[in-house]
Amino acid sequence: MDEKAQIYARLTALGLRYERAGHARAETMEDLAGVMRLLDCVIPKNLFLTPRNQSAFYLCLTMPNAAFRTADISKQIGSARLSFGPEDRLMQYLRTYPGAISPMGLIFDEPRAVNLLVDERLFPLPRLGFHPNDNRETLVLSGRDFFEVFLSSTGHAPRGVILSNPPNLQF
Repeated sequence: MDEKAQIYARLTALGLRYERAGHARAETMEDLAGVMRLLDCVIPKNLFLTPRNQSAFYLCLTMPNAAFRTADISKQIGSARLSFGPEDRLMQYLRTYPGAISPMGLIFDEPRAVNLLVDERLFPLPRLGFHPNDNRETLVLSGRDFFEVFLSSTGHAPRGVILSNPPNLQF
């Protein structure tokens, strides 16, 4: 069974209701603007991060229009300055590739090597969308199901972080 099928099997086994939609390959937040409108959800920006020495790995979920500065996040979590993690570790831990990074891949992180950081503004949202490790598809879960049921099943507790929005950037 491929990764996408395993993700959907996990959601079904957890009894979670979800919607799904296929679409053209989406590698940027701009590519997803129409999908968010169509599915009436927020699709977080997903960043795979690590300090230079790769002593820790982080999956950071932000609002689509968040101003992301690695120095701000690094300071909040007490880490050396973060940068984008290497593709081989992304594949090793989350079984995905750049452009399709998703917290759905946390089901594959059995050693719990990836720490989850979440923009605090995502916690109260009613509908969140994610790629099922394939950026030609988006699935939508309720925020409650994602944070309370799905993440709990992976053993990854989210740590809230604070980011700001740049002016004049809306989705």
